[in-house]
Order: sequence, then C-alpha cells, then structure tokens
Amino acid sequence: MKLESNAQPIILAVDDAPETLSLITDILENAGMTALISRSGTSALKLISRVTPDLILMDAMMPEIDGFETCRRIKTELNLAHIPLIFMTGLPDTESIVKGFEAGGVDYVVKPVKPDELLARIRAHLMSARLIQSALTALDASGTPVMAVSGEGSILWATPESEKLFESIAADNWRNDMGPVLSEIIANKKTKAALHSSGTETIFASFIGMSQPDEFLIRLREGSSLSEEEILRKRLNLTARESEVLLWITQGKSNRDVADILNFSPRTVNKHLEQIFQKLNVENRTTAAMLAMQALTNS
Repeated sequence: MKLESNAQPIILAVDDAPETLSLITDILENAGMTALISRSGTSALKLISRVTPDLILMDAMMPEIDGFETCRRIKTELNLAHIPLIFMTGLPDTESIVKGFEAGGVDYVVKPVKPDELLARIRAHLMSARLIQSALTALDASGTPVMAVSGEGSILWATPESEKLFESIAADNWRNDMGPVLSEIIANKKTKAALHSSGTETIFASFIGMSQPDEFLIRLREGSSLSEEEILRKRLNLTARESEVLLWITQGKSNRDVADILNFSPRTVNKHLEQIFQKLNVENRTTAAMLAMQALTNS
C-alpha cells in the first residue's frame, strides 16, 4: 500500500538510536515530508511490506541485521527495488562506503547528520526517482516487457509485462538461475539470448543499453529460436552486417553508437544504411526501423 498525503514524500528512517530518529523526524517534518521510523532492519522490512516509502534513510551499523543486509533484502524484491536508499554512517572510510553502494544504496551521509546536506540529498534522489518512475509508467502503458539488471545480472526492476512472462517459469530460484546469462548479455551487448524454454515457446532477452550507472535495460520477448539478426536477414533480404546494423537502429542507437558497438567506422555504418534504405525502398532511419520492428514482432 502506498500512502497518499497531499503528495508529501514519505521517508522511512531506520536507526537503532532514538535520538537520531528524533532529529531526522524533526528535519523531515519541518521540510514538509512525512516521516516513518523504524529501530531495526527487521521492523523496517515488516513496515515496508505494508507501506511503500518514497525514499529510505538507513543506518549502516545496527544489531542483528545491519543496514547493508537490510538493503540487500529490500533490493531483492521487484516491487521495492526502485526505492532510493541513502546510508547514514559514522564510518566514512572507503570500505564502508563501497560496501553501501554494492548493497544497493544510491548515496550516503556521514553522522552526525547535517540537516541542509541531508535534505539536499533527499530532494535530489526523489527527483531522480520520479523521473525514472515516469519512464516506467510509460513503459507499462506501452505494454513493453522490459527489465533493468545490474552488471552482475541481478534484476533491479521489471515492468508488469515482464512479470507476466516470468510466470511461466516454475523454478522458485529463477532470478538466481538467470543471473549468469543476464550478466553475459550485458557484457557482450547481445541482441538475442534465450532465457527460458518451455515446449515450443522461448523467452528471449535483448540488450538495450545503460539507463544509469550499473543499471542496464533488457527487452524480453517470446518467439522463434532464430536470432533477431537472422530474422531481419531472411525477412528483409539483408546481409548479415546490414541486419546487425538495422537491429541496433531499432534500439534507438545513433550511427556513431552503432559504429562504437560494432567496432565499425561511422562511414561504414552510413554505407550499410544506404544499402538498407535501397533494399527496403525507404528514405530514412525511422521508416526502416518500423519495418524491422514489424518483422521481429511477427516472427
């Protein structure tokens, strides 16, 4: 459940020190924000199962479950992974800071907390989160099965259409099973790789690009075991190189981007596009991309 409070941001502060929670509550409420508090990682996990905050402030060092482990558990839940989490730490050493980012934190503040700095960081991350959420809403409305993955292959978030595809996967640990494959897709910028097969149906994943540091977008689809390059080559009568170039054009890549990805010169990419336009009897990239998407959708 997401609380509505006149569009006031809901901030969850997690710390085992009552004086710190009292200070943060005053800072947030004076800034027109709704403050939720929790004194342990365990109680925080229970709370966010009922109320979804817009941002989380997490003490790094707490008894039982520390802030790092609490963050990791939050980030494993697809419906919670999008929440920005800022660590509060009295340990400003590099090792602790790196550990916080590796756990899934987006930022950190050093204790004792400075009100102006804390609010500035909160507002900056709330703005970024709203922009990302707007983009996700647009993806959801379009019915596009897309998910975001870390460089290590961990799924950060997924659109509803993606989750529908995953419903066909019976294994409980499918997220862990897919990690190595997704990591390879990202590392090699693969445009088509099989994630799961069931009978005659196969779910494929295609690398789209990086949306922000250590967040890569993956498009999913069901279809033929042929690669997308092979489908374009056969259906549109293109060469292997031409189909490869056209496929990246459908992903919204510029000529220079395609040249960098395929290790071509921009001039070579332009020559391939000229041949593609001629074969498809079109005059621009947009029309060529539309024909390519039609060919892929109907495969």
